Amino acid sequence: MGKLILVGAGPGDEELITVKGMKALQIADVVLYDALANPSLLNYCKSSCDKIFVGKRAGLHFMKQHEINALILSLISQDKMVVRLKGGDPFVFGRGHEEMEYVTDHGIETEIIPGISSCLAVPSTQHIPVTKRGINESFWVVTGTTQSEKASVDLVLAAKSSATVVILMGMRNLSEIIGIFRKYRGMNEAIGIIMNGTTPQEKAGYGTLQNIEEIVKSQKLGSPSIIIIGKVVSERSKGSKEIELQARISMLIAQ
Repeated sequence: MGKLILVGAGPGDEELITVKGMKALQIADVVLYDALANPSLLNYCKSSCDKIFVGKRAGLHFMKQHEINALILSLISQDKMVVRLKGGDPFVFGRGHEEMEYVTDHGIETEIIPGISSCLAVPSTQHIPVTKRGINESFWVVTGTTQSEKASVDLVLAAKSSATVVILMGMRNLSEIIGIFRKYRGMNEAIGIIMNGTTPQEKAGYGTLQNIEEIVKSQKLGSPSIIIIGKVVSERSKGSKEIELQARISMLIAQ
């Protein structure tokens, strides 16, 4: 029998996959990859590897979950080494455990290779610390859209806290999310929205809960995006200024 390896592809930048994930791609007979996994990663595969797109994005499913499960089982029964390549980390809102559970219930070996989740990587590459001493004591990661396609009830609990809140898959319910946070944090709370984070197509908008919807329209921000709310968002400008200053110093030295 074959084997299933669940691999986290990272947040988008192809260089942010782990070495172990890259090695798994190199030995795969078949790779089933999602829409949020950078297709450039398929270049690591051997020439005989079959690459099958099974992408899901913003409610648009190329293949339904039960079809993906059945396909994995069928391939493994043919003694195939199957890599399931999923954006970010397979166990962070990626339904990776459901696929693993389905396969292990059929007595098939599975392996998990974690990936760098976008909830951490995207704020970081934008110079936003999800935690900073003296500002916050925790951060929450919440889905913005549940299985019923409604905003998560956990958003109210998150809004009541003093934590940094990172929201994934929230653009569809953005107005509702902003309304919840305005109620508990006021209009001046800092917020950032980063689209296609860590990729060349990255776009971002920053503001407050009062004006972010106008910024989203002017910047033409949509899915896939990370929403981050909290005082730490204001720390980004400090990091950006430091980087600009270092760049100018380096330029002067070079001259």
